[in-house]
Order: sequence, then structure tokens, then C-alpha cells
Amino acid sequence: MTPVLDIRGLSKGFTMHHLGQGFTAFNDISFTVDTGEFVLLKGANGAGKSTLLRTLYRSYLAQSGEVIFQSAHGPVDLVRAADIDITYLRQTEIGFVTQFLVARPRVSAEALVAEPLQMAGMAQQEALETARHWLKTFGVKENLWPAYPTTFSGGEQQKVNLARALIRPQKLLLLDEPTASLDTNARAALVQRLAELKALGTVMIGVFHHPDDVADLIDRVIDLTPDAPNQEERHDVVI
Repeated sequence: MTPVLDIRGLSKGFTMHHLGQGFTAFNDISFTVDTGEFVLLKGANGAGKSTLLRTLYRSYLAQSGEVIFQSAHGPVDLVRAADIDITYLRQTEIGFVTQFLVARPRVSAEALVAEPLQMAGMAQQEALETARHWLKTFGVKENLWPAYPTTFSGGEQQKVNLARALIRPQKLLLLDEPTASLDTNARAALVQRLAELKALGTVMIGVFHHPDDVADLIDRVIDLTPDAPNQEERHDVVI
């Protein structure tokens, strides 16, 4: 079986121009992920976990290596693909969930969450009804649905962020500390939704502030700590 994601020799570093020096975020990372697999990234602070996710999403450009993604239109190297192709894949097949919401001003929470469904062709009213379902599921108070998320607290913004990112199944989902600002009920709703997506075949790679929350979903653990004795571990390791 061809893996959905094949990461080969991926490396990323940064240059600190004001210091006149560079540093390595991660070096020569290689692993594959198959349909429905959940891979947890672990490692000390600064090991490059979030940087790896952003490199896979192409927010950062890798310095070397390949990331072969089996898209609906055939294999695509996410390292070298044109920006327009990356934008299209983000709209259709690749999702990214962070603990931070960057909301457009004067756009309501329900409209923001409904947008991915409308972009996929769903009628406006049906998309809004589905958006309201997920806002309720993640614990956003009903009187806030027509309000602007830019006025919300950090925790409420994160719930809107999750509802928008998870409302439509994706082929690849990247998760960067999605539980960091959530209360217990919202974390439980997130785990339930991730379980549903996993059952649908979504590939997930994530960094979690509370890894025990997703322990039952994890198939493998990738340790990004430099010189780790075993970079890839099975899901039954103690995290």
C-alpha cells in the first residue's frame, strides 16, 4: 500500500541575521504515514515539533528532503509544489489546527466555521446549521454564534478554531497543541471528533499538551529529540 504521506530526509533550519548565525530545527527526518494513522510527535522544547508541522503544511520551506503526499490528483511533493497548488490542497485535502485563531474582523463565529463547507459547495443555510452544531459541540455559547470571534476570550476563540478546522473531513490533518486552551468538556469533544475522523481514514500528525487525552488514538510516536535512541516508537511507550 502506498502511504498517504512519505517524508524523506526532511531538514529545516533558521538564520538569525542579527546574530549572524543559524540553527537547526530538525535534521534528516524520515517516516511514512498510512490511511487512518495517528502519529504523535514528542520531544523536548525546541526539538522542532511545531516547526515540523508547519514545514509539512508549507508555512515554512524545508531546506532539503521530500514530502510526498498522495493527493486526489496524484502524488505531490509538498516541499517543491507551486504555491497555488499548496493553497488548493489546503482548501481541499490538508487541514491545520493550532491553539491560535486568526479571525477576520467583522465576520461572525458561525459564518467563519461554515465557510469551509460553503467553499466545498454546500448551500449557505445548510452550512450555517452544520456550523452551529459544531460550535455547540465544542461548547461555544449560543449567544456568541453571531458575534465576532475577535472579541472572544482565548479559550472561546480556540473552540471556534477547532469547529472550523474539523467541520469537514480532510485527507491529512496536522494538529499543533489543539488542547492547550480548552476546558475538560471541549477536550473530550475534540477527542471524539478526532476518533470519528480517524475512522473515516484521515491521517493525523500532532503535538499535544495533554497526550493522555488522545492515548487511545495514537498508533505511533515519533521522538524528535536529537540523538534519541529510537526516533520512532510504538504507541505503548510512556509519554
